[in-house]
Amino acid sequence: MRMNETTLVLLLFVLFSFSFHITEGAFGRWQTLQTSIGVSAMHMQLLNTDRVVIFDRTDFGKSNLSLPDGKCRNDPNDTALKIDCTAHSVEYDVVSNTFRPLMVQTDVWCSSGALTPDGTLVQTGGFNDGERRVRIFKPCSTGGCDWLEIEFGLAARRWYATDHILPDGQVIVIGGRRQFNYEFYPKTTSSAKNPYSLPFLVQTNDAKIENNLYPFVFLNVDGNLFIFANNRAILLDYTKNQVLKTYPQIPGGDPRSYPSTGSAVLLPLKNLQAQLIEAEVLVCGGAPKGAYVQAVNGNFVGALKSCARMKITDPNPTWVMEDMPLARVMGDMTLLPNGNVLIINGGAAGTAGWEYGRDPVLSPILYRPDKLIGSRFEVQNPSSIPRMYHSTAILLRDGRVLVGGSNPHIYYNFTGVLFPTDLSLESFSPQYLDAQFSNLRPKIVSPPSQSKVSYLNKLAVRFTVSGATLLPGSVAVTMVAPSFTTHSFSMNQRLLVLSAESMTSLGKSTYEVRVTTPGSGILAPSGYYLWFVVHQEIPSDGIWVQIQ
Repeated sequence: MRMNETTLVLLLFVLFSFSFHITEGAFGRWQTLQTSIGVSAMHMQLLNTDRVVIFDRTDFGKSNLSLPDGKCRNDPNDTALKIDCTAHSVEYDVVSNTFRPLMVQTDVWCSSGALTPDGTLVQTGGFNDGERRVRIFKPCSTGGCDWLEIEFGLAARRWYATDHILPDGQVIVIGGRRQFNYEFYPKTTSSAKNPYSLPFLVQTNDAKIENNLYPFVFLNVDGNLFIFANNRAILLDYTKNQVLKTYPQIPGGDPRSYPSTGSAVLLPLKNLQAQLIEAEVLVCGGAPKGAYVQAVNGNFVGALKSCARMKITDPNPTWVMEDMPLARVMGDMTLLPNGNVLIINGGAAGTAGWEYGRDPVLSPILYRPDKLIGSRFEVQNPSSIPRMYHSTAILLRDGRVLVGGSNPHIYYNFTGVLFPTDLSLESFSPQYLDAQFSNLRPKIVSPPSQSKVSYLNKLAVRFTVSGATLLPGSVAVTMVAPSFTTHSFSMNQRLLVLSAESMTSLGKSTYEVRVTTPGSGILAPSGYYLWFVVHQEIPSDGIWVQIQ
């Protein structure tokens, strides 16, 4: 039966509490996209061109992909190969399922990155001669763009640091090996040219192990930064270099940061026009205290099963604990368009580091944050490829998750080892992409992809649903910031639920929902986002929208 053509006012206070529920069980489909892209996907970033910049490191020796036109990298500082005519970075075209080599000059091993408001990838740090480099990759429609390097773009050496885009368009770079400070890029004032001390990183540094690298960083709804390292967190006013709040330690005290390597997400932000907006952080998995030293000595301790969740905006926040069905270290946590979290990759024992992980966890887990404790987790169908140390996962515009990487060795090593270097790419399709849900799947008609919108803007999103009548409260509009993902943390990952005032049936299975964009760059830093219409937990393909 067709919805009548009157306007229905939909109060979307429970946008994700849909009446439709996917059947319990093991779900999702895997597909091999490329058996080899020539490099291992240690770092990945989706661009608004639907291309993914992928790279590993330059001191692995020769990769399996030659540079074009006789190009060679001549690096007298390289520890493996001074002259290398192979690529260590590629640009993967999602739509055509093709890739091309890129030329990175200095070592990007264990580096970090963020997208600027115009969609440019700013990539910072690395190892050896890459420690103070800033690399720029500006997307281009011709497909001929490549890396540009800035030799002393950073004030301090940054290896295992975390980047986050800020409301003013600057990138903050936090921490790194033996760096207990932060800095900004680009440098806007003379005073910003030097790093700012962050004693919290000293306090969370475990002797000879660290356990505070690649800190989990999220822009809070008050404009300050939530920074998690080891087993606890602070709220930092980075403009004044002042710690505003110290959060409690996670119960049990086990470390969650590299090399103990759990993962974390900022859960979906809702009710964006409310006076007080709640923000919650979820931290899952990792390795128990002492696991790294044990792994170095050949004893691989079982990974953690626990997740810790906290409302970081509460006056007196506390961690709420729950257990995953599967223990996991070196897992990635990816926000899906419908607000659920996919936990993927990693192992069930050991830690991050060379040869220190064991027992691959092949089955992803789906986490539904709006369900009650005890009913949030669901085990998904397994992959056949172990994704151990140096694996990655990112969300694509069509709702699939791109998965790649795994190289727990000092060099490329394809034979005679427990977990060979993996150069493949595969995709995981969550169950919402199954054909059985095609009648529920929306298709966005307008605005067109690559549209520009402003803050606090009233906007009509038009979409079709061909085979089902829309139920009150069953439609949501979400916007997802694409992440820079490496070492089990997706930097800058963010999902917002837009306020919706009304929905209108336009006939012929076409509808229009009116939404209000976020109020400022504090909630949604300026830049490109993937927008989705979600109907009964089934998302449309996304469109690119730039908010500014």
